Amino acid sequence: MDLLPGDVDATVPPSGTDCAECDEAGGWWVHLRRCAACGHVGCCDSSPGQHATAHWNVTGHRVMQSFEPGEDWGWSFDAEESVDGLELAPPTARPESQPAPGPAGRVPDDWRRRIHR
Repeated sequence: MDLLPGDVDATVPPSGTDCAECDEAGGWWVHLRRCAACGHVGCCDSSPGQHATAHWNVTGHRVMQSFEPGEDWGWSFDAEESVDGLELAPPTARPESQPAPGPAGRVPDDWRRRIHR
């Protein structure tokens, strides 16, 4: 996949260490994803809120990267294919002390039944 101007801004830091929309709503997430264009951190498509995809739908920012420790893979929403070699501003993952699913204290005991597959 060819990256286009505006797909990646390697200078912008992430918007936070968790999904802001989930935090605002008192929700929870399974994993986190980071927009390569603006740094917005949203939850993955397995999460109830699916805020990373919602961010793409609203903004058109089509490239994201995993925001999980030890993962550096990227994804293009519109091309539906992986994107390699993204180098974004630090931090490149949520803190390892922050659990996934998270955040601590808001994940229901039956979370596996509630995820999107």
